[in-house]
Amino acid sequence: MAHSDENNRTPGSLRDSAASAMERYFLDLDGQTTTDLYAVVMAEVEPPLLSAVMKYNRQNQSKAAAMLGVNRATLRKKLKQYDLL
Repeated sequence: MAHSDENNRTPGSLRDSAASAMERYFLDLDGQTTTDLYAVVMAEVEPPLLSAVMKYNRQNQSKAAAMLGVNRATLRKKLKQYDLL
């Protein structure tokens, strides 16, 4: 329940950073339309997430996959997709 309670959120949280980034994105659109926003956001967010998790786990794909909550094959697919392998 803490995620939805504005009073209990940590300043500078990942959620707040994402919300601020999206607000800036929409301001920059300046009324223009956009499509495939989910794909755009994921293409921006996944590579640094995967890189950080791999670095934290010293390039151990099994540990990184467990941390992310995905299977190792999915992790490898994503790493290849973003040329991180």
